[in-house]
Amino acid sequence: MTRVRIAQLSCGPEYSGVQKEIEEAAASVDAEIFFPDIKLADIRKGFDEFGLDVRSPDLKLAIARARALVEGRVEADAVFIATCFRCAEAAIVRNELRRYIHENSLLPVVSYSFTERTTAGTLLTRMEALTTIARRRALLAREVQEGLTMGVDSGSSTTKAVVMQDNRIIGTGWLPTTGVLQSAHDVIELAVKEAGVKREDIEAVGTTGYGRFLVGENIGAQLIQEELTVNSKGAVYLADTQRGASTVIDIGGMDNKAITVQDGIPGTFTMGGICAGASGRFLEMTAKRLGVDITELGPLAMKGISKQVPMNSYCIVFGTQSLVNALAAGSLPEDVAAAACHSVAEQVFEQQLQEVDIKEPVIMVGGTSLIQGLVRAMSDLLQTEIVVPHHSQYIGAVGSALLASGFIKGD
Repeated sequence: MTRVRIAQLSCGPEYSGVQKEIEEAAASVDAEIFFPDIKLADIRKGFDEFGLDVRSPDLKLAIARARALVEGRVEADAVFIATCFRCAEAAIVRNELRRYIHENSLLPVVSYSFTERTTAGTLLTRMEALTTIARRRALLAREVQEGLTMGVDSGSSTTKAVVMQDNRIIGTGWLPTTGVLQSAHDVIELAVKEAGVKREDIEAVGTTGYGRFLVGENIGAQLIQEELTVNSKGAVYLADTQRGASTVIDIGGMDNKAITVQDGIPGTFTMGGICAGASGRFLEMTAKRLGVDITELGPLAMKGISKQVPMNSYCIVFGTQSLVNALAAGSLPEDVAAAACHSVAEQVFEQQLQEVDIKEPVIMVGGTSLIQGLVRAMSDLLQTEIVVPHHSQYIGAVGSALLASGFIKGD
Protein backbone atom coordinates (compact mmCIF):
# COMPACT_ATOMS: atom_id res chain seq x y z
CA MET A 1 0.00 0.00 0.00
CA THR A 2 1.39 3.40 -1.02
CA ARG A 3 2.03 5.74 1.89
CA VAL A 4 -0.21 8.80 2.00
CA ARG A 5 1.78 12.03 1.84
CA ILE A 6 0.37 14.68 4.17
CA ALA A 7 1.66 18.21 3.68
CA GLN A 8 2.11 20.05 6.97
CA LEU A 9 1.51 23.79 7.24
CA SER A 10 2.28 24.94 10.73
CA CYS A 11 3.72 27.39 13.20
CA GLY A 12 5.32 26.33 16.47
CA PRO A 13 5.02 22.53 16.86
CA GLU A 14 8.81 22.09 16.65
CA TYR A 15 9.34 24.38 19.63
CA SER A 16 6.56 22.94 21.79
CA GLY A 17 7.56 19.29 21.40
CA VAL A 18 4.41 18.47 19.41
CA GLN A 19 6.13 17.77 16.08
CA LYS A 20 7.18 14.25 17.05
CA GLU A 21 3.59 13.54 18.13
CA ILE A 22 2.28 14.67 14.73
CA GLU A 23 4.76 12.44 12.93
CA GLU A 24 4.00 9.49 15.21
CA ALA A 25 0.25 9.84 14.59
CA ALA A 26 0.81 9.92 10.84
CA ALA A 27 3.15 6.94 10.90
CA SER A 28 0.59 4.89 12.86
CA VAL A 29 -1.80 5.10 9.87
CA ASP A 30 0.99 4.50 7.34
CA ALA A 31 1.20 8.13 6.28
CA GLU A 32 4.16 10.44 5.83
CA ILE A 33 4.30 14.02 7.07
CA PHE A 34 6.35 16.39 4.91
CA PHE A 35 6.94 20.13 4.59
CA PRO A 36 6.42 21.45 1.02
CA ASP A 37 9.74 22.52 -0.46
CA ILE A 38 9.60 26.04 -1.92
CA LYS A 39 11.99 28.83 -2.88
CA LEU A 40 12.63 32.05 -0.98
CA ALA A 41 11.11 34.04 -3.86
CA ASP A 42 7.93 31.96 -3.52
CA ILE A 43 7.65 33.00 0.12
CA ARG A 44 7.81 36.70 -0.70
CA LYS A 45 5.46 36.43 -3.67
CA GLY A 46 3.00 34.11 -1.96
CA PHE A 47 2.79 36.28 1.13
CA ASP A 48 2.29 39.49 -0.86
CA GLU A 49 -0.43 38.02 -3.07
CA PHE A 50 -2.34 36.24 -0.32
CA GLY A 51 -3.24 39.54 1.33
CA LEU A 52 -2.75 38.79 5.03
CA ASP A 53 -0.40 41.14 6.86
CA VAL A 54 1.17 38.72 9.34
CA ARG A 55 4.41 39.17 11.28
CA SER A 56 5.44 35.57 11.98
CA PRO A 57 8.01 34.16 9.49
CA ASP A 58 6.59 30.66 10.04
CA LEU A 59 3.10 31.84 9.12
CA LYS A 60 4.45 33.56 5.99
CA LEU A 61 6.10 30.25 5.08
CA ALA A 62 2.84 28.36 5.69
CA ILE A 63 0.99 30.75 3.34
CA ALA A 64 3.57 30.27 0.57
CA ARG A 65 3.42 26.49 1.00
CA ALA A 66 -0.37 26.55 0.77
CA ARG A 67 -0.19 28.44 -2.51
CA ALA A 68 2.32 25.92 -3.87
CA LEU A 69 -0.07 23.08 -3.03
CA VAL A 70 -3.08 24.76 -4.62
CA GLU A 71 -1.15 25.73 -7.74
CA GLY A 72 0.15 22.17 -8.15
CA ARG A 73 3.84 23.04 -7.74
CA VAL A 74 4.03 20.57 -4.83
CA GLU A 75 2.17 17.26 -4.84
CA ALA A 76 0.38 15.96 -1.75
CA ASP A 77 -2.50 13.64 -0.87
CA ALA A 78 -3.82 15.67 2.09
CA VAL A 79 -3.05 18.73 4.21
CA PHE A 80 -2.63 19.13 7.97
CA ILE A 81 -2.64 22.70 9.34
CA ALA A 82 -1.43 23.13 12.92
CA THR A 83 -0.89 26.27 15.01
CA CYS A 84 -0.59 27.04 18.71
CA PHE A 85 -3.89 27.72 20.46
CA ARG A 86 -2.42 30.75 22.26
CA CYS A 87 -1.73 32.79 19.12
CA ALA A 88 -4.55 34.93 17.71
CA GLU A 89 -2.62 35.74 14.53
CA ALA A 90 -2.03 32.03 13.91
CA ALA A 91 -5.73 31.29 14.40
CA ILE A 92 -6.64 33.77 11.65
CA VAL A 93 -4.05 32.35 9.25
CA ARG A 94 -5.05 28.76 10.06
CA ASN A 95 -8.66 29.51 9.27
CA GLU A 96 -7.87 31.36 6.03
CA LEU A 97 -5.49 28.66 4.79
CA ARG A 98 -8.03 25.94 5.50
CA ARG A 99 -10.69 27.84 3.54
CA TYR A 100 -8.28 28.68 0.70
CA ILE A 101 -7.18 25.08 0.18
CA HIS A 102 -10.70 23.70 0.48
CA GLU A 103 -12.13 26.15 -2.06
CA ASN A 104 -9.31 25.85 -4.58
CA SER A 105 -8.35 22.18 -4.56
CA LEU A 106 -9.64 18.66 -3.92
CA LEU A 107 -7.16 18.05 -1.12
CA PRO A 108 -8.75 16.93 2.18
CA VAL A 109 -7.64 19.29 4.92
CA VAL A 110 -7.90 19.39 8.69
CA SER A 111 -6.81 22.27 10.91
CA TYR A 112 -5.82 21.85 14.53
CA SER A 113 -5.01 24.16 17.41
CA PHE A 114 -2.43 22.35 19.54
CA THR A 115 -1.20 22.73 23.12
CA GLU A 116 2.02 21.49 24.71
CA ARG A 117 0.03 18.44 25.89
CA THR A 118 -1.15 17.38 22.44
CA THR A 119 -0.32 13.69 21.93
CA ALA A 120 -0.22 11.30 18.99
CA GLY A 121 -3.34 9.63 20.40
CA THR A 122 -5.19 12.95 20.26
CA LEU A 123 -4.28 13.36 16.60
CA LEU A 124 -4.85 9.76 15.51
CA THR A 125 -8.48 10.04 14.38
CA ARG A 126 -7.70 13.15 12.32
CA MET A 127 -4.76 11.47 10.59
CA GLU A 128 -6.80 8.33 10.02
CA ALA A 129 -9.57 10.38 8.39
CA LEU A 130 -7.11 12.20 6.10
CA THR A 131 -5.60 8.93 4.91
CA THR A 132 -9.02 7.34 4.41
CA ILE A 133 -10.19 10.18 2.18
CA ALA A 134 -6.94 10.05 0.20
CA ARG A 135 -7.01 6.27 -0.25
CA ARG A 136 -10.71 5.49 -0.48
CA ARG A 137 -12.41 8.27 -2.39
CA ALA A 138 -14.21 5.72 -4.57
CA LEU A 139 -15.54 3.91 -1.50
CA LEU A 140 -16.62 7.16 0.17
CA ALA A 141 -18.43 8.20 -3.01
CA ARG A 142 -20.66 5.11 -2.70
CA GLU A 143 -24.29 6.28 -2.54
CA VAL A 144 -26.17 2.98 -2.33
CA GLN A 145 -25.88 0.11 0.16
CA GLU A 146 -26.05 -3.31 -1.46
CA GLY A 147 -26.47 -6.82 -0.06
CA LEU A 148 -26.92 -7.63 3.64
CA THR A 149 -24.49 -5.68 5.83
CA MET A 150 -24.16 -4.52 9.41
CA GLY A 151 -22.58 -1.52 11.08
CA VAL A 152 -21.56 -1.28 14.74
CA ASP A 153 -20.78 2.03 16.45
CA SER A 154 -18.97 1.47 19.75
CA GLY A 155 -19.25 4.93 21.29
CA SER A 156 -18.18 6.36 24.63
CA SER A 157 -21.74 6.60 25.95
CA THR A 158 -23.80 4.24 23.81
CA THR A 159 -23.27 1.32 21.45
CA LYS A 160 -25.38 1.05 18.30
CA ALA A 161 -25.86 -1.56 15.58
CA VAL A 162 -27.72 -1.37 12.28
CA VAL A 163 -28.53 -4.08 9.74
CA MET A 164 -29.11 -2.89 6.16
CA GLN A 165 -30.32 -4.74 3.12
CA ASP A 166 -30.37 -3.29 -0.39
CA ASN A 167 -30.33 0.33 0.76
CA ARG A 168 -32.87 -0.10 3.57
CA ILE A 169 -32.43 -0.19 7.35
CA ILE A 170 -34.13 -3.38 8.52
CA GLY A 171 -32.83 -3.75 12.07
CA THR A 172 -31.40 -1.57 14.86
CA GLY A 173 -29.95 -2.00 18.34
CA TRP A 174 -29.07 0.63 20.95
CA LEU A 175 -27.69 0.20 24.50
CA PRO A 176 -25.54 2.16 26.96
CA THR A 177 -21.86 1.27 26.67
CA THR A 178 -20.75 -0.75 29.69
CA GLY A 179 -18.33 -3.49 28.71
CA VAL A 180 -17.20 -2.64 25.17
CA LEU A 181 -17.39 -6.16 23.74
CA GLN A 182 -20.47 -7.23 25.67
CA SER A 183 -22.38 -4.11 24.69
CA ALA A 184 -21.42 -4.69 21.05
CA HIS A 185 -22.60 -8.30 21.07
CA ASP A 186 -25.85 -7.30 22.81
CA VAL A 187 -26.75 -4.63 20.24
CA ILE A 188 -25.84 -6.96 17.39
CA GLU A 189 -28.26 -9.50 18.80
CA LEU A 190 -30.98 -6.84 19.01
CA ALA A 191 -30.37 -5.65 15.45
CA VAL A 192 -30.35 -9.06 13.77
CA LYS A 193 -33.42 -10.11 15.73
CA GLU A 194 -35.35 -7.04 14.59
CA ALA A 195 -34.10 -7.57 11.03
CA GLY A 196 -35.26 -11.18 11.07
CA VAL A 197 -31.93 -12.52 9.84
CA LYS A 198 -29.16 -14.69 11.25
CA ARG A 199 -25.74 -13.38 12.18
CA GLU A 200 -24.08 -15.78 9.74
CA ASP A 201 -26.17 -14.34 6.88
CA ILE A 202 -24.45 -10.94 7.17
CA GLU A 203 -22.15 -10.49 4.16
CA ALA A 204 -19.95 -7.68 5.49
CA VAL A 205 -19.55 -5.74 8.74
CA GLY A 206 -18.13 -2.30 9.52
CA THR A 207 -17.19 -0.88 12.92
CA THR A 208 -16.53 2.66 14.12
CA GLY A 209 -16.36 4.64 17.36
CA TYR A 210 -13.95 4.51 20.29
CA GLY A 211 -14.12 0.72 20.54
CA ARG A 212 -13.89 0.09 16.80
CA PHE A 213 -10.58 -1.78 16.85
CA LEU A 214 -11.44 -4.07 19.75
CA VAL A 215 -14.93 -4.80 18.45
CA GLY A 216 -13.83 -5.04 14.82
CA GLU A 217 -11.14 -7.59 15.53
CA ASN A 218 -13.46 -9.58 17.81
CA ILE A 219 -16.29 -9.92 15.29
CA GLY A 220 -14.14 -10.12 12.16
CA ALA A 221 -15.22 -6.83 10.59
CA GLN A 222 -14.24 -6.13 6.98
CA LEU A 223 -14.13 -2.37 7.66
CA ILE A 224 -12.75 -0.68 10.78
CA GLN A 225 -13.06 3.07 10.30
CA GLU A 226 -12.78 6.31 12.29
CA GLU A 227 -15.90 8.34 13.00
CA LEU A 228 -15.28 11.42 10.85
CA THR A 229 -15.62 9.78 7.44
CA VAL A 230 -18.19 7.23 8.60
CA ASN A 231 -20.44 9.78 10.29
CA SER A 232 -20.35 12.17 7.35
CA LYS A 233 -21.31 9.33 5.02
CA GLY A 234 -24.14 8.18 7.25
CA ALA A 235 -25.44 11.72 7.69
CA VAL A 236 -25.72 12.61 4.01
CA TYR A 237 -27.23 9.18 3.29
CA LEU A 238 -29.97 9.60 5.91
CA ALA A 239 -30.62 13.23 4.95
CA ASP A 240 -30.66 12.35 1.23
CA THR A 241 -28.04 15.00 0.47
CA GLN A 242 -25.32 12.84 -1.08
CA ARG A 243 -24.97 15.22 -4.02
CA GLY A 244 -23.81 18.76 -3.39
CA ALA A 245 -22.55 20.41 -0.22
CA SER A 246 -23.69 20.06 3.39
CA THR A 247 -22.41 20.42 6.95
CA VAL A 248 -22.62 17.67 9.56
CA ILE A 249 -22.64 18.43 13.31
CA ASP A 250 -22.31 15.59 15.82
CA ILE A 251 -22.28 16.58 19.50
CA GLY A 252 -21.15 13.43 21.26
CA GLY A 253 -20.77 12.19 24.80
CA MET A 254 -17.05 13.02 24.95
CA ASP A 255 -16.24 15.14 21.91
CA ASN A 256 -17.87 16.93 19.01
CA LYS A 257 -17.41 16.74 15.26
CA ALA A 258 -18.08 19.30 12.54
CA ILE A 259 -17.63 18.18 8.94
CA THR A 260 -18.09 19.93 5.61
CA VAL A 261 -19.13 17.35 3.01
CA GLN A 262 -19.07 17.67 -0.77
CA ASP A 263 -20.73 14.94 -2.87
CA GLY A 264 -20.52 12.51 0.03
CA ILE A 265 -16.81 13.08 0.70
CA PRO A 266 -15.51 15.08 3.70
CA GLY A 267 -13.58 18.18 2.69
CA THR A 268 -12.74 19.92 5.96
CA PHE A 269 -13.42 18.63 9.43
CA THR A 270 -12.63 19.19 13.07
CA MET A 271 -13.27 17.34 16.28
CA GLY A 272 -12.67 17.70 20.00
CA GLY A 273 -13.56 20.40 22.48
CA ILE A 274 -11.93 22.30 25.32
CA CYS A 275 -13.97 20.52 27.99
CA ALA A 276 -17.03 18.34 28.51
CA GLY A 277 -19.08 21.48 29.19
CA ALA A 278 -19.59 21.53 25.41
CA SER A 279 -20.66 17.89 25.09
CA GLY A 280 -23.63 15.62 25.52
CA ARG A 281 -22.25 14.62 28.91
CA PHE A 282 -23.10 18.06 30.29
CA LEU A 283 -26.68 17.69 29.07
CA GLU A 284 -26.91 14.30 30.79
CA MET A 285 -25.76 15.92 34.03
CA THR A 286 -28.27 18.73 33.55
CA ALA A 287 -31.12 16.26 33.12
CA LYS A 288 -30.03 14.36 36.22
CA ARG A 289 -29.86 17.55 38.28
CA LEU A 290 -33.33 18.57 37.08
CA GLY A 291 -34.70 15.13 37.96
CA VAL A 292 -35.79 14.25 34.42
CA ASP A 293 -34.75 11.60 31.93
CA ILE A 294 -32.45 12.78 29.15
CA THR A 295 -35.30 12.13 26.70
CA GLU A 296 -37.38 14.70 28.58
CA LEU A 297 -34.73 17.42 28.58
CA GLY A 298 -35.46 18.53 25.00
CA PRO A 299 -39.21 19.11 25.42
CA LEU A 300 -38.55 20.84 28.76
CA ALA A 301 -35.99 23.17 27.16
CA MET A 302 -38.45 24.07 24.41
CA LYS A 303 -40.68 25.63 27.07
CA GLY A 304 -37.90 27.74 28.57
CA ILE A 305 -36.04 30.97 27.84
CA SER A 306 -32.27 30.55 27.89
CA LYS A 307 -31.56 34.25 28.53
CA GLN A 308 -33.17 33.96 31.95
CA VAL A 309 -30.22 31.91 33.25
CA PRO A 310 -26.52 32.89 32.88
CA MET A 311 -24.66 29.75 31.90
CA ASN A 312 -21.68 29.56 29.56
CA SER A 313 -18.65 27.74 30.92
CA TYR A 314 -16.18 25.62 28.96
CA CYS A 315 -15.70 23.50 32.08
CA ILE A 316 -18.33 20.93 33.02
CA VAL A 317 -17.61 21.53 36.72
CA PHE A 318 -18.23 25.28 36.53
CA GLY A 319 -21.16 24.73 34.19
CA THR A 320 -22.78 22.45 36.74
CA GLN A 321 -22.07 25.03 39.44
CA SER A 322 -23.91 27.65 37.38
CA LEU A 323 -26.81 25.23 37.01
CA VAL A 324 -26.98 24.59 40.78
CA ASN A 325 -26.75 28.31 41.57
CA ALA A 326 -29.56 29.10 39.12
CA LEU A 327 -31.88 26.53 40.69
CA ALA A 328 -31.01 27.76 44.19
CA ALA A 329 -31.89 31.30 43.09
CA GLY A 330 -35.34 30.15 41.99
CA SER A 331 -34.88 29.79 38.23
CA LEU A 332 -37.49 27.67 36.50
CA PRO A 333 -36.38 24.16 35.44
CA GLU A 334 -37.40 24.84 31.84
CA ASP A 335 -35.24 28.00 31.74
CA VAL A 336 -32.27 26.07 33.16
CA ALA A 337 -32.77 23.33 30.56
CA ALA A 338 -32.92 25.91 27.77
CA ALA A 339 -29.80 27.67 29.09
CA ALA A 340 -27.88 24.38 29.22
CA CYS A 341 -28.79 23.62 25.60
CA HIS A 342 -27.83 27.12 24.50
CA SER A 343 -24.52 26.90 26.37
CA VAL A 344 -23.52 23.68 24.62
CA ALA A 345 -24.60 24.98 21.20
CA GLU A 346 -22.72 28.26 21.71
CA GLN A 347 -19.51 26.49 22.68
CA VAL A 348 -19.70 24.12 19.70
CA PHE A 349 -20.22 27.20 17.54
CA GLU A 350 -17.15 28.89 19.03
CA GLN A 351 -14.85 25.87 19.20
CA GLN A 352 -15.70 23.67 16.20
CA LEU A 353 -17.79 25.59 13.70
CA GLN A 354 -15.16 28.30 13.28
CA GLU A 355 -12.87 25.62 11.85
CA VAL A 356 -15.12 24.60 8.94
CA ASP A 357 -17.08 26.43 6.25
CA ILE A 358 -20.78 26.15 7.01
CA LYS A 359 -22.62 24.82 3.96
CA GLU A 360 -26.37 24.34 3.94
CA PRO A 361 -28.16 22.11 4.63
CA VAL A 362 -26.82 21.73 8.17
CA ILE A 363 -27.43 18.20 9.45
CA MET A 364 -27.37 17.33 13.17
CA VAL A 365 -26.80 13.69 14.05
CA GLY A 366 -26.03 11.50 17.04
CA GLY A 367 -28.05 10.97 20.20
CA THR A 368 -28.02 14.68 21.10
CA SER A 369 -29.80 15.52 17.84
CA LEU A 370 -32.94 14.12 19.51
CA ILE A 371 -32.81 16.88 22.14
CA GLN A 372 -35.10 19.47 20.57
CA GLY A 373 -33.87 22.31 22.76
CA LEU A 374 -30.31 21.78 21.54
CA VAL A 375 -31.37 21.69 17.90
CA ARG A 376 -33.35 24.91 18.38
CA ALA A 377 -30.36 26.61 20.05
CA MET A 378 -28.05 25.60 17.20
CA SER A 379 -30.60 26.77 14.64
CA ASP A 380 -30.85 30.15 16.36
CA LEU A 381 -27.06 30.57 16.41
CA LEU A 382 -26.57 29.60 12.76
CA GLN A 383 -29.73 31.35 11.57
CA THR A 384 -30.74 28.38 9.48
CA GLU A 385 -33.08 25.42 9.70
CA ILE A 386 -31.37 22.31 11.06
CA VAL A 387 -32.06 18.93 9.42
CA VAL A 388 -32.41 15.99 11.82
CA PRO A 389 -32.94 12.87 9.69
CA HIS A 390 -34.79 9.75 10.80
CA HIS A 391 -32.42 7.31 12.55
CA SER A 392 -29.99 10.19 13.20
CA GLN A 393 -28.90 8.56 16.47
CA TYR A 394 -27.60 5.55 14.51
CA ILE A 395 -25.40 7.68 12.28
CA GLY A 396 -22.09 5.85 12.77
CA ALA A 397 -23.64 2.39 12.45
CA VAL A 398 -25.47 3.42 9.27
CA GLY A 399 -22.32 4.84 7.69
CA SER A 400 -20.39 1.70 8.62
CA ALA A 401 -23.03 -0.62 7.14
CA LEU A 402 -23.19 1.43 3.95
CA LEU A 403 -19.42 1.53 3.43
CA ALA A 404 -19.03 -2.13 4.41
CA SER A 405 -21.11 -3.10 1.39
CA GLY A 406 -18.16 -2.01 -0.72
CA PHE A 407 -16.25 -5.02 0.61
CA ILE A 408 -18.77 -7.63 -0.51
CA LYS A 409 -17.27 -7.56 -3.99
CA GLY A 410 -13.80 -6.80 -2.73
CA ASP A 411 -13.85 -3.03 -3.34
